[in-house]
Amino acid sequence: MVFFPESPEDPFSVASAASAVLDHQGRVVGWGALAEALMGYRAAEVMGRPALEALVHPDDHQRAVHAAAQCARAPGWFGLLPVLHRDGHRTHVGVRARRVTREGPGHEWFVVAAPAQDVIQWETDRSVLDNLFRRSPIGLAVHAPDLRVLRVNRALARIGGLTPEQARGHRMADFLVEADARTAEDRLREVLATGRPTIFTEQSCRLLIEPDRERFVSVSAFRLEDSTGRTLGVTQLVEDVTEAHRARLRLALLGEAGARIGTTLDVATTARELAEVIVPDLADCATVDLLDPVSRGEEPSQDGFGPVRRTAMSCDVPHTDDVLNPLGSLIHFPPGTPQGRCLAEQVPLLVPRLETPGDLDTVAQERAPEARALGVHSVMMLPLAARGLVLGLVTLWRSRSPEAFEDDDLTLAGEFAARAAVSIDNARRYTRQHLAALTLQHRLLPGELPDLPAAEIAHCYIPAGAVEGVGGDWFDVIPLSGARVALVVGDVIGHGIDAAATMGRLRTAVHTLAELDLDPEEVLSHLDDLVHRLAAEQETNSQDFPQDQVTGASCLYAVYDPISRSCSLARAGHPPPAVRTPDGHVTFPDLPAGPPLGLGGLPFESLELHLPEGSLLALYTNGLIHAPEHDIDTMLDRLAHHLAAPARTVTETAHAVVGALLPAHPADDVALLLARTRVLPDDRVATWTLPADARAASHARTLMTRQLATWNLDELTFTTELVVSELVTNAYRYAPGGPVTLRLILGPHLICEVSDTSNTAPHLRRARTTDEGGRGLFLVAQLTERWGTRYGREGKTVWTEQRLP
Repeated sequence: MVFFPESPEDPFSVASAASAVLDHQGRVVGWGALAEALMGYRAAEVMGRPALEALVHPDDHQRAVHAAAQCARAPGWFGLLPVLHRDGHRTHVGVRARRVTREGPGHEWFVVAAPAQDVIQWETDRSVLDNLFRRSPIGLAVHAPDLRVLRVNRALARIGGLTPEQARGHRMADFLVEADARTAEDRLREVLATGRPTIFTEQSCRLLIEPDRERFVSVSAFRLEDSTGRTLGVTQLVEDVTEAHRARLRLALLGEAGARIGTTLDVATTARELAEVIVPDLADCATVDLLDPVSRGEEPSQDGFGPVRRTAMSCDVPHTDDVLNPLGSLIHFPPGTPQGRCLAEQVPLLVPRLETPGDLDTVAQERAPEARALGVHSVMMLPLAARGLVLGLVTLWRSRSPEAFEDDDLTLAGEFAARAAVSIDNARRYTRQHLAALTLQHRLLPGELPDLPAAEIAHCYIPAGAVEGVGGDWFDVIPLSGARVALVVGDVIGHGIDAAATMGRLRTAVHTLAELDLDPEEVLSHLDDLVHRLAAEQETNSQDFPQDQVTGASCLYAVYDPISRSCSLARAGHPPPAVRTPDGHVTFPDLPAGPPLGLGGLPFESLELHLPEGSLLALYTNGLIHAPEHDIDTMLDRLAHHLAAPARTVTETAHAVVGALLPAHPADDVALLLARTRVLPDDRVATWTLPADARAASHARTLMTRQLATWNLDELTFTTELVVSELVTNAYRYAPGGPVTLRLILGPHLICEVSDTSNTAPHLRRARTTDEGGRGLFLVAQLTERWGTRYGREGKTVWTEQRLP
């Protein structure tokens, strides 16, 4: 018998029921003590009297007679009867009567009775208990203290594929796989030992008859005790929650997919995130194949045909190298294959069981033998499509997991594929725009820098790794007349193609202004006007063509002269340069900051520095010294520390600075320009002040000829004589009375400079046949590689450059 502590005690038990004995004539011949308590009669008052007369009200005689007749026809009877209490009131009791045979001709009736309300409650409890074992949809099992099964209901027996009788006397290890049986029994032992019930604990429940089928149950358990507190066993309530468990897992996977897929605007990263979300919770192996144009950020074909590139894969199964195409490989799926149909028709395909070798041959094609050896038995393929375009497909395999894919798995994988497709398409479109901006920016930046007599140059440009895309950082090295060099670093506010295009326009403007040999502060003033005009122009055009507004820019412009060793600098809202002297001391010159370009109306100031030979000048953009975890002073200290490191080439120093100060994927573009100053030796520069008379040109030719002979450049004597004669003659003709200076510089080119106090610029023109002059400057332009005019505070200088033989 199974006892439940919560159920009331059986009202007809000997310990709790009133009892009496009637003879065959219905007279009372036995009266229990509990009968006296229930009815109020002492034994002496009822013994020998007919029960009908003593215990039943006259109005109820007919009911009592009817019950007696039923009892006589059967060996026993049970029912409710009204009886008469000794104090005169009527009360209903539950009566159970059994016929007892005695020696002799007569027989007796053993009668037990209990209050009607107790009997009704007991009957209700008995009905509940019986129906728990017969009709309850929730599994019920009763275990002895040694955990052997005493009784199970039909619902639990159906889960195990048994009848209730077959389960009796067995242990759970006889029905469940070892690991699951051990877990279940350990939890029951804990309930037996502590008396604390367990409520709705989920656990795996794989049956020995179906070890490959994953099943989960919710178990509640409590300890059984009798009225004295003695432990009788433990009861389990078991409910199959496999579908609910899977639904929760799928919901959790969807939430995880939303958090993990599409964290970046990178096609390959998004594909990898998709594969990693799928494995191992949904599949043992997942591959993501994108149409080849998509993997490059280009627009896919409308029909979805074409080779695919293996972009990502994730496997929870060893030894898959022979089964799967490697990452980056180009794969061709013919139209008749499942993969080809998935791409062309944009429909998911589910193959729950690869039952025959032909099934695997169809799915895996030439790699079918390897897939068969790996145990692949279930496959899903889903298209990756967004905005009506097929981007590729994702393939899911199961080999280690014994269960086949189901329709619910296909629905879940479809959600993954849909989310990933949108993210991949966004990444693809961003990649295309990013590559366009990056290509434009690289085309606008300088390429190979020439070897200059003024400085040894090294540069680093690192594009932004952030979502906003490339920025407007730029640098430039511009050779100037007189062996000088202009060093420029700038940063346009904003990101993307608009910033890159604005950067290109500013760089072009800087080249034009540098050719005019303007002072640094004048260059910045002209750039300031240009940026202001560009902003106004963009604001006007944005009404018809929406675009990002360029609101300003910063710039640092420096000119270094290797002859005088002076460096003139000016900046517009840009970080200050760093200067490392040959002794290793690094400083940041107190260069007036100046307003950013585009504000207008504010002047710029320059600073003149004297740089010893071998000094290192560092120009950089904001991205190098802006870090979320450090302030600018800390970053400047780190920059100074790495610039001060000895025994490095300029290129090594540039790479060391970038590697030490920047993360792997900086949030902003970074431009770094390093220049180690050089000095032209005195024997490579010759300067003369010519007398103010008509013989100046002749005297200049004589001095020049001697100097070229000293430099072993006799081949250039004739050409240089014509150049010097023309420039000196013009100087005395248009600047009478002032001194004229002739300077020859030997560098990668032969530079000839003639300076005077006049601001009148010579102009190249084509002389007419009737003109007496106007041909000299034309000849100079034809005989030299470059020529030009630069202005100083006191006059001008006309210069030419000739290629050395």
